Amino acid sequence: MNKIGTYFRESFKELTEKVTWPSWPQLQQSTMIVLAATIVITFVVLGMDFVVGNGLKFIYGVLK
Repeated sequence: MNKIGTYFRESFKELTEKVTWPSWPQLQQSTMIVLAATIVITFVVLGMDFVVGNGLKFIYGVLK
């Protein structure tokens, strides 16, 4: 049990003293970058799905 207590004490100390937390403007900027990347990747996947889906429909139509 002593090792567990030591682990939690050291973890808390690391979070409060050694970790550099971002400022509010940095956090907002990072959030916007992640949001923009998510939207771009979503549209890329949507486009790929559309192209492949229509391609397969065309191939199945020709083979039918």
